[in-house]
Amino acid sequence: MYHHFYARLACALPAVVVAVELPLAPERRLPAHIDTGVDALRRLRSIALSDAGALDDPAAELLRTAADFSRVFLIGDSSGGNLVHLVAAHVGEDGEDSWAPLRVAGGIPIHPGFVRATRSKSELEAKPDSVFFTLDMLDKFIALALPEGATKDHPFTCPMGPHAAPLESVQLPPMLVAIGDHDLIRDTNLEYCDALRAAGKEVEVLINRGMSHSFYLNKYAVDMDPATGERVQELVDAIKSFVARH
Repeated sequence: MYHHFYARLACALPAVVVAVELPLAPERRLPAHIDTGVDALRRLRSIALSDAGALDDPAAELLRTAADFSRVFLIGDSSGGNLVHLVAAHVGEDGEDSWAPLRVAGGIPIHPGFVRATRSKSELEAKPDSVFFTLDMLDKFIALALPEGATKDHPFTCPMGPHAAPLESVQLPPMLVAIGDHDLIRDTNLEYCDALRAAGKEVEVLINRGMSHSFYLNKYAVDMDPATGERVQELVDAIKSFVARH
């Protein structure tokens, strides 16, 4: 589902896109996925520090010569959007100097999975069923991924809530947050953006008008429905502009 979108994004920016293979829940629950994201950045840093010819992996050698490690952008959708925030916060906690020459220049959460234990208004609104996202799926996926016994108010799913570190104390790069106008969790995603602004963080918001959760993964709709195709192009253009400015 993801290849067609990220191949398009790689060509449009242009950029190297590195996909991180995450562990599966519930066998491995959070924070395993955060640790995997951080480990992927450490691997990129080790590649950046390698001498020519020192890498025995052709893909790593290609990355070493083709990628700009001083401008790494974290991008992910749905629960991957949460990981953008959580991995970026981990890097910020370490301090930029400890990651040189790699630098996280920005984060791009797309339709992130930020929620609260109490249903938001957008979760309670009557909406047509989406093949990608229903309330039952939301509840089940979160129950499988969070530490056992945790609620949706956990910092992994509610970084703007009272159980999370104050956002003022969290070091984050500039953020571009894409939010589906018809997403079930639209309101909590908007709340996250408002909390970032209130904490003095640099955040831009793109509203995907008339679109539901992860709409751009439906290649048939992208190719056949003019409105969906237009919204996808707006998303690609916004990401391209954001990357170019950071």
